[in-house]
Parts: sequence; structure tokens; C-alpha cells
Amino acid sequence: MELSNIEPQIIWKNFSKLNAVPRPSKKEERVIAFIKGFGENLGLETTVDEVGNVIIRKPATAGMENRKSIVIQSHLDMVCQKNSDTNFDFDTEGIKMEVDGDWVKAKGTTLGADNGLGVATIMSILESSDIPHPAMEALFTIDEETGMTGALGLKPGQLTGEILLNLDTEEDDEIDIGCAGGVDVTITQNYGTEAANGQIVRIEVKGLQGGHSGMDIHKGFGNSNIILGRLLYKGLEKQNIQLISVDGGGLRNAIPREAAALVSVRNAQEFIEAATVLKKEILEEFATVEPGIHINIENSTTSDKAISEQDSKKIILTLKSLHNGVYRMSPDVKDLVEASNNVARVELKGGELKILNLTRSSVDSSKYSVAEQLKSVAELAGMNVEFSGSYPGWKPKPGSEIVQLMEKIYTEKFGEKPHVVACHAGLECGIIGANYPEMEMVSFGPTIRGAHSPDEKANIPSAQKFWSFTKDILANIPLK
Repeated sequence: MELSNIEPQIIWKNFSKLNAVPRPSKKEERVIAFIKGFGENLGLETTVDEVGNVIIRKPATAGMENRKSIVIQSHLDMVCQKNSDTNFDFDTEGIKMEVDGDWVKAKGTTLGADNGLGVATIMSILESSDIPHPAMEALFTIDEETGMTGALGLKPGQLTGEILLNLDTEEDDEIDIGCAGGVDVTITQNYGTEAANGQIVRIEVKGLQGGHSGMDIHKGFGNSNIILGRLLYKGLEKQNIQLISVDGGGLRNAIPREAAALVSVRNAQEFIEAATVLKKEILEEFATVEPGIHINIENSTTSDKAISEQDSKKIILTLKSLHNGVYRMSPDVKDLVEASNNVARVELKGGELKILNLTRSSVDSSKYSVAEQLKSVAELAGMNVEFSGSYPGWKPKPGSEIVQLMEKIYTEKFGEKPHVVACHAGLECGIIGANYPEMEMVSFGPTIRGAHSPDEKANIPSAQKFWSFTKDILANIPLK
């Protein structure tokens, strides 16, 4: 089936147009221009604020003028991840999509349904002439995925809407009323280099699922950086190691799928034998949840200057000690992860070390408890630690008028109650709410699987359900 033939055609048409525009986080110039032009071509009031957020205003349809005004919001940027064997440039190419049964996928890359389907839905409402809705402000934010700088840069007074509909949730039977905040923890250090004095071994971990470092953090998926650290630590049991290079993971908000290291050891055979024993144990551990995992440990002739054995040991011990995964479950909300950390990126090149983490929590004190634990471990090893990009969580208000309305519409429409939940992802609602405390907020969306990984896919029947639900919500927004 061609994408253009899928219902609702208006959504997939706009999603296809959007996905033809490169839109990596922090490189949104082209997609900002695209959305700005879209609003202007419709003859609607369109503005771009100081940081690059686009706001398009559309008056209420006839008979809806006495309803509460709304802000309907999604973010323009997307997570850019690809399989190592996929030749693709996110900076210059549009996403290549295909239909697979009930799912839309990309060919070897992330799909951008997070949050592109939300953007496409808002575009479809803006260009429609037969969808009843109150006065609305379409808010397209930038850089949600790598710092929330669009939401953080949104100033008080720019919006007038009384209700915020955020379209960035990934289960179509959920109404989200709360989310986690986050902080970036960056560990760095520069080391002197010297000639590698032993035999060279290459270790590679690949084939992991990856996934969203908030929504998937509790699922037990493998983290390639942590697995690599375990294998390096095993080698320390019998001999010293010189690290030459480490290249693991990518973006902070994606669970890392691949990692590799070059090391110099006195006895390569002994190192490989010890690591291979652990390799077998790791493969057994992850056999169910990571069926595609591959670990290669082999002699290599590729070499470069290494850092000293003493400095190498500090890095390996640090990597083994950094907390990764769930830190605490919420005592107040059933099955909700309260706090977690993702050891997202480990890079050692030419003696320069970077370890990038994303720490999340719905409670500010536990967010910093995790961050400070990471800081303590790294500083004990003589490394530098910086906290940045902190953003607040979103406190649930389950009794709000818009939540009750959406529960009622969903139940009557689909014959079952929706799940009213808080999530461990970072939504922009908490940040926006800090400047607009009186605004009622809710998040919902179509079903998406594998977000932040090349396995990302969007469910076609769910998109149809979501579109119908959205239109009914707009038609029933409460009176002022």
C-alpha cells in the first residue's frame, strides 16, 4: 500500500511533506521555514519567536466562538538514529518511509513519528474547512529532544489559550497528565597519551534494541556502554589495560545500541579468553529481551596512541560504577518510574573523554540525588562534571475539566475507559506550565513503537483512532 492511500489521508499527506524536510534537533532552520510558509500560505497569522518556535493562530469556526481557547502543540525536531549499515545523512535527506502491514516504518532510520505525527495532525486541522474548533494557537516548538530549549525559551504572554493539548504521547489509550523532568550530566577529562605497549584487542557490542531512555528505561533493554564496561572490567581482573579509543552510543535520550573499544593488553589471548567467558554469560542474560545482540572480541592490528594504564583503570572503574537504568519507582503512582539515568554516550578519542548522561525524575529532589551520585563517582576518579539543561516535571491534576471531558469522550466513543497516567518521558507541558500556571494541560497521541531507534514505527489503525478522537475533543471544548 502506498502511504498516500492510507486513511486518514490528510494526516499521512502532511506527515510525508514534513518528513521530506530534514529536521535534526538544533538544526531546525529548514523545518521552521517550512511550517512558517505553511501558515502564511493559509492566510493565517504566523509568527516565529526569538528561539525559533512557530505560532499559527486560527479563529474559531462558526458557532464555537464562546468556547475556551486552546493551544495545540507538538515539537518540530526529531531524534536522528540509524543502523550502522544504513547510508543516510539526516542533515540533507528526507526520511524514506514504507508501509509494513498495519505499520509505517522508515528504511534503517528513525521514522520521526515522534513528534511528526502530532505536527501533521495540527497542520491538518489548520488547513481544514470542515472541522469545528474553538479559537486556537498552533504551537510548534523546537529542540524538544536535546534540551527542550524551544519550550524553555517560550516567554510569558506569547500565548492566550486556556487549554493546552500536547500531541506527544505514544499510546492511543492513554491520557497523560504528568511527566518527568530531567538534567544533562556531562563527564569530561583530558588525558595524556603514550605509545601502546601491548597487543591490540577490539571489542564491539551491537544489535541491541535501543529505544526511548524514558519510556523504555524499565524494560531491561541492554545498554551497549554498560555491557562494554563490564567486558573491560573483566579484563582488569588479570592484567592492566591501556585504552586507545571508545565509541559508544549517541544521543542522550536514546538507549545506546552499539559500542566499540580498542585496547592494548599485555596478553591478548588471556584477555580474550576471560572476556569470552563473560560474553557467554551476557548473551544468556539478554537472550529473551535482546535476541539480536552480538559481541565481538578479537585481535586487531589497528592502533593509535593510548592513555596510561592508571588513567585507563579510572575510566573503566567509573564506567562500571555509574548508575544506569531505573533508580527509584514512584511510591505514589503505580508502575511509574520516578527516577532513572541513561549512560547515553561514551567517547574517548586522542585522550579526550566524554560521558553523556540524561537523568530523569518526576521529583526534583530524586533527580538531583541521581545526578549527584554520578558526580560523586566521576569526581572520585578525578573527572570534571557539569549539570546543564535542567527542566521541570509536570505535576498531575487528574480532576481538571479537560481531563474529565476527554475521559468521557473516549469511554463513549471506544467502549472502554482510557488509562489516565503520568509518564517517565520529558514532555514540554511542565516547562510551558511554569509560565502559564492557569492553563489546563493534557497530552495524548497515536501508538508509536520503538521511538528514538531505527525500529520506530507508527500504527496505522491507531492514527485513524487518534484523528477521530482529536476531532471530537475539538468539537466539545468547554464553554468559557
